[in-house]
Amino acid sequence: MIGVKVVIVGGVAGGMSAATRLRRLDEQAQIVVLEKGPYVSFANCGLPYYISGEIGNRDDLIVESPAELQARFNLDVRPEHTVTKIDPVTQTVSGTTSGGRSFTESYDKLILAPGAKPLVPDIHGLADAANAFVLRSIPDLDRIMLTLHQVQPKQALIIGAGFIGLEVAENLRRRGLAVTIVEQTPHVLPPLDEEMAAFVQQELQAHNVRVITGQSVTTLQDDGHTAQLSDGTTLSTDLTILSVGVRPNTDVAGAAGIKLGLRGGIVVDDHYQTSQPNIYAVGDAIVVTQQITGQPALIPLASPANRQGRQVADVIAGLPQRNRGSIGTAIVRVFDLAAASTGLSERAARQAGLDVAVIHVLGKNHAAYYPEATPINLKLIFNPHTGEIYGAQGVGVDGVDKRIDVLATAIKGHLTVADLPELELTYAPPFGSAKDPVNMLGYAALNITEGLSTHIQWYQLPDALKNGAILLDVRDPDEIAEGHFPHSVNIPLNDLRDRLNELDPKQTYIVSCRSGQRAYIAERILRQHGFQVKNLDGAYQLYQAVRPNDLVYPK
Repeated sequence: MIGVKVVIVGGVAGGMSAATRLRRLDEQAQIVVLEKGPYVSFANCGLPYYISGEIGNRDDLIVESPAELQARFNLDVRPEHTVTKIDPVTQTVSGTTSGGRSFTESYDKLILAPGAKPLVPDIHGLADAANAFVLRSIPDLDRIMLTLHQVQPKQALIIGAGFIGLEVAENLRRRGLAVTIVEQTPHVLPPLDEEMAAFVQQELQAHNVRVITGQSVTTLQDDGHTAQLSDGTTLSTDLTILSVGVRPNTDVAGAAGIKLGLRGGIVVDDHYQTSQPNIYAVGDAIVVTQQITGQPALIPLASPANRQGRQVADVIAGLPQRNRGSIGTAIVRVFDLAAASTGLSERAARQAGLDVAVIHVLGKNHAAYYPEATPINLKLIFNPHTGEIYGAQGVGVDGVDKRIDVLATAIKGHLTVADLPELELTYAPPFGSAKDPVNMLGYAALNITEGLSTHIQWYQLPDALKNGAILLDVRDPDEIAEGHFPHSVNIPLNDLRDRLNELDPKQTYIVSCRSGQRAYIAERILRQHGFQVKNLDGAYQLYQAVRPNDLVYPK
């Protein structure tokens, strides 16, 4: 006997997770998957790495074929079937195939997983630019690769410096092209805060990628070979990749009377039910609850989409699953550097009206004395009174993923900064430190929540100095000789107790060192001797990354 008929519109992460999970739960269900593209299950996150040849076999990007899905899961998978209409009254979907044939399919339950589509900026002349592409699917990749082989471009322009834009930039550069990135916002990788993104920009520039921020491409001329920026600058380009973000692919859903919300995303309840009966939705197309703020959000990432697909299958099968929301955890490799984030950025937390404190810690990927230890810059955003963790960011060569994953788990588990020092993380010299950087984040945050330290952020320093504060640099003279803050006072930490008479107890001091550890020791010394003092969070190395031109260097 044939059971419930479930039609799924869209494959890849959300749709195929729903289909395969539902089959494992219900052998009798009739499951039909309608996918507009030629591939129903492919690794879209791996597409940029095929450009450089790092992924050498195109077939490796195809996870499962329709025949394999039919054989293993008894799924009726139909690629190149574009759904153009949903009728909630008759419970049917209709559309056309790639060959132009019309089809209509009835359903008992309908799962929408249409994903997101690339945002196409309003650029004059874009329609005539045959060398301009987006990268969202394997056919997109095939068109780019065809141009790379036939035209053999020398110069590439990447419009947008988000995750995909940076991955494409890296892989085109590895292929030997001269690459320019144009980003409209003030810094690359907008999901990160400015000072953390500064390390990423340095890495791009170290690999001869030209980075232009605070500008947009307004015009493409000469059949796409000349780009004009908003300030009038012109750039030559043989190949242009548009990577300015995505938006929910929900036009068909909206036309069917399904309620849409934030930026056109499908509104669902905590069981993935839409506003129309028997219609559910998952993946990049839906509005989720930002788990930290409780506000609506769009979080188009593979991990939540896979989870949502599994959960909606559970719901349809009668299991008590619900959508708890998402926090947004992501990572990108940029040449030799990794940059990752979880939860809210400092900017987003402040925009949400939260009570925000921030600390930065510079650690190592493993024991500092063990060979080839590399630095990790970590940032924690939290509530200074309750210790609630809002978000974290990390940048480094190795070990960033492990630390951000731990912090993402801490947020999901409702741990506070007081719990971070208690985490017992694996330690042996090749793998970590006895006091892991995550533990150190907890200690540093506790110093703030317990009132032992008062921090000032890098962007607050110029105004503080204008208002009369004096920067006290406790680095050693050889460090000062390599670069220092202008008009600062230098007393090495080891000399500080013996030279307190050189400081004015009525004066406010901002202490700094290279990374912050010595500055904290200096802060504690000065506080206990009656001085007014604040600690420059992240210290010299962080300030140098984001505002190098404000510092003094040897001639």
